[in-house]
Amino acid sequence: MTPQDTQPDAAPATGWRFKCGIGIFILAFALWFLIPIAATMDAPGSRIAALTGAIFIANKVLLITCIAVMGKEGFQQLKGIVSGHAKRLAPAKKVGPIRHAVGLVMFVLPLLTSMLEPYVDQIWPGLRPNLWQVQLLGDIMLVASFFVLGGDFWNKLRALFVRSV
Repeated sequence: MTPQDTQPDAAPATGWRFKCGIGIFILAFALWFLIPIAATMDAPGSRIAALTGAIFIANKVLLITCIAVMGKEGFQQLKGIVSGHAKRLAPAKKVGPIRHAVGLVMFVLPLLTSMLEPYVDQIWPGLRPNLWQVQLLGDIMLVASFFVLGGDFWNKLRALFVRSV
C-alpha cells in the first residue's frame, strides 16, 4: 500500500484553473443572451440566424475548453455543484389536496383559454386583449403547474405516452 492509498480524498479544487473554468462555463451560457439583444436592436433575421449558429458552435467549444482548463476532477466537482442545485428544483413526490387543486387549475386554465381564444374572437371581437404579456403569463403558469402538481403527476403524465402490452 502506498501512502497515497491511505490518504483521504483530496480537497476540492478551488485554484485559478477551477475559477477560470467556472468563468468559461458561465460565458458559454451567457452568450445566448446576445440573441434577444440582437432582436431588440432590429437586426435582420439572417444575422440573428447566423448569430444563433455561431453561438451554438461557440457554446460547444467553450464547454470543451472548460473541461480542459478545469481538468477531470474540477469538472466533476462543478458537475456535482450544478446537479446538487438541480435536485432542489425537483418536484415533491406527494402533494396535499389543496396544492393538487391549485396545480390542476394552473394546468387547465392556460390550456382552456388558448383553445377558446379563436371562438371568443369570432363571437365577440375585441373582448380579448391581444397582449403578449398575458400569453406569456399563461405559458409560465402551465410550466409552473408541473412543479406545483409534484412528481406523481409527472409519472401520470409520462404514463400517457408509454404503451404497455
